[in-house]
Order: sequence, then C-alpha cells, then structure tokens
Amino acid sequence: MKKVLVAEDEQNIREFVVINLERAGYEVTEAESGDQALELYGRGGDFHVVILDIMMPGEKDGLAVCRELRSRNPSLGIILLTAKTQEMDKVSGLMMGADDYVTKPFSPSELTARVDAVYRRVALAAERYETQDQVAAGEFILNLRDRSFTKGGAPIELTQVEFQIMEYFLENPGIALARGDILRHVWGPSYVGEEKIVDVNIRRLRMKVEDEPSNPQHITTVWGLGYRWKT
Repeated sequence: MKKVLVAEDEQNIREFVVINLERAGYEVTEAESGDQALELYGRGGDFHVVILDIMMPGEKDGLAVCRELRSRNPSLGIILLTAKTQEMDKVSGLMMGADDYVTKPFSPSELTARVDAVYRRVALAAERYETQDQVAAGEFILNLRDRSFTKGGAPIELTQVEFQIMEYFLENPGIALARGDILRHVWGPSYVGEEKIVDVNIRRLRMKVEDEPSNPQHITTVWGLGYRWKT
C-alpha cells in the first residue's frame, strides 16, 4: 500500500489533501503539528512520502521536521507545502533535503501529480537498486545495492534525489546535461515544477562532493545549459 503522512495545522487544507490523496489510492495518516508528525513517523508507519506545511505550531515547524526526517531516512520522499511569499523557505527546505514543494493554493491534480512523481521515484529506485551493483568514477563509488556513496573510501550521505542525480552524472561523464534533462530523469517526465529545484540540489551536492564547493572541480556549470561531471 502507498502510504503518506500529511502534517498540516489548518484543518480545511489538511482535509482537502487527505481526501484527494485517498481518492488517488493512497493510505493517508494525518498530523496537526510537526511534533505529532515526528511522533507518528517514529512509531514505524513505514511511510513512502511525507507532506509538510512549512508554517506549523509547536516546537518544530515544517523545515525542522524536514531536516530531522531526512537525517533519519535519506530515501524518504518529502514534499513541502508553501505560500507564494515563502520563497526563501522553499530554498531552505530543499537545502534541508526536501524532494519538492507545492505552492498554495494548489489544485487536486497538481498535488496528486507531485505526490505520484515522488512516490514513483522512491519505489522505482528501491526496485532498481536491488538488481544492479555499482557505478565508479575515480575516487567516487556509487553502490546501487546498499545505496551508499563514497569518496576515497569515506562515506557521504545523500538524499534520494541527490543519489539519483549522482547516478545520472556518473553514467554520463564529461557530457553536458541540461537542467531540463536532469529534471526529467530524476523527477520524471510529468513533473510540472521549476528547474531551479535542480540548481538547489546541485548546491547541496557540491557541498558534499567538492573539496571547495565555491570552486567546483567535479560538478561544473555549463553556462546557459546545465551541468557536467568531471572525474
């Protein structure tokens, strides 16, 4: 069963999300706050995707919950609900490991499409990594079976999105990859979000992979197009 945890303090919005996801075939668990979301997740609900409103009451808002969930489970799908005025919060959330965000107000079809895309990526990645081994490039090794990534033997923790971007890079060394191509490969052809989500995840990857993130030697920018991997 496809399981989703929805954390939203506004009852009307939460019910709207729950009803539409249940119609789409998801089993949905509700939380009224970030603290309750963490409690429910800690009980072992085996969720595939978690939807978090950024602004929630309690000790932990959506961003704090996102950061904690990501530290617990790099493979978990995380989607943020944001307002149009929360532009910096979107970037902060993506930097903390969120897979995507949906801006309020949103339609049932947009919400379902975003959740479907994240769920599909999580599920397909898990299935694929059971049948393949690893991809190597110089001192970097991406192990597809245990979903690990090392640099010179030292482990580097990656989110599900970062892992798939790295896999795409290592399978296409030296090739200039357009932002749109990365977006379609990782987020899926039906994704309707903005390309800047690619740039934010590249920033995160550079912070983890590069010796000097401000002067990248491996993930280089191809101006006007996208990025290229160099070993």
